[in-house]
Amino acid sequence: MRYSSITGLAVWMVFASCNGNEINYDAAGNFEADEVMVSAQQNGQLLSFSVHEGDQLKEGAVVGQIDMTVQQLQKEQTEASISSLQQKTSSAYNQVNVVKKQLAAQQTQLDNLFREKKRLQNLVTADAAPRKQLDDIDAQIDQLRKQMAVTREQINLYQSNTATQNRSILSEKAPLEKAVQQLQAQINKGQIVNPITGTVLTRYALKGEMAVLGKPLYKIANTDTLFLRAYITGGQLPLIKTGQQVEVRIDQDEKKYKTYTGTIQWISDKSEFTPKTIQTKDERANLVYAIKISVKNDGYLKIGMYGEVLFNGY
Repeated sequence: MRYSSITGLAVWMVFASCNGNEINYDAAGNFEADEVMVSAQQNGQLLSFSVHEGDQLKEGAVVGQIDMTVQQLQKEQTEASISSLQQKTSSAYNQVNVVKKQLAAQQTQLDNLFREKKRLQNLVTADAAPRKQLDDIDAQIDQLRKQMAVTREQINLYQSNTATQNRSILSEKAPLEKAVQQLQAQINKGQIVNPITGTVLTRYALKGEMAVLGKPLYKIANTDTLFLRAYITGGQLPLIKTGQQVEVRIDQDEKKYKTYTGTIQWISDKSEFTPKTIQTKDERANLVYAIKISVKNDGYLKIGMYGEVLFNGY
C-alpha cells in the first residue's frame, strides 16, 4: 500500500512537471502520529475496562483490571509457607533461651552459696559454727559449678544445632520469597496501566471478555504533536536539513489555507522509489525521499489529514 502511494505521488510529480501544471508548494503528504498498541500482559477475564475511543488518557492512569484471583491465592499460600518457617526458627531460639534461663538461675544459686560461705567462714573463725558446715557448702559450690558447666555445653550444643537448623530453614525461605515477588509481579501486570498521555484511537476489547497475553486492548497516540510525512525529490535534498523550520499548511476552505510552523525531524537516507535506470536529469526527479515534519497540534490537525510544505516560507 505504501509503495504504491509513494510511486503514485512520484509519478504525479513528474507528470505534473512535464505538463507544465503549476505546483505552489514544495512537498505534500499526510499527518501521522506515534501510535502505541497497548496489549494484555496476563491471561484472564477483564473485570473492568474503562477505555473508549476518543478518550484523553494520562500516562500512568489505571484503565482496567484483569482477574488475578489464582495468582493472589498462590501468593497467599507461599506467604503462609514463609510464616511457618519463621515459627520453626522462633521455636529453635526459644529452646536455647530456656537453657540460658536455667544457667542464669544456677548462677543466682551460686552467688547465694558464696554469700553463705563467707558468713560461715566468719562463724568458724569465731568458733561459732562447726567446720563441717563450711566443708558442706564448698561441696555444694563444686557440685553446682559442674552442673553449670554441663548447662553451658548444652547451650553451645543447642546454639550449634539451631544455627544448622536455621541455615536449612533459610535455604527454603529465600526461594519462597522470590516466588512471592514473582507472583506479585504477575498480579501487578493484571492491572492495565496507560503508557503515554494521548488520545484513544481504537478499542479492541470490552469488559467481561477474556484477555490473552499479547492480545491488543486499545491503540493510543499522542496527538499534541503530529508528524507530516511528505516526499521530496533528489533535487530538493540540498535545500533542507534536520531542525530546519518550514511552513506547513492545510485547507481551511476552498480558497484559503491554515498555516503552521513545522520542524524537519527526519530525512530518509535512501530513496523509497527508484527507477531501474537513470539516464537523464529529468528521470532523476523520480527519486523520492521521505521526510517527517513535526507540527504542534492546535486541535484542527487529524491523523491522515493531507498537508503541504513550503521550504522557502522561513
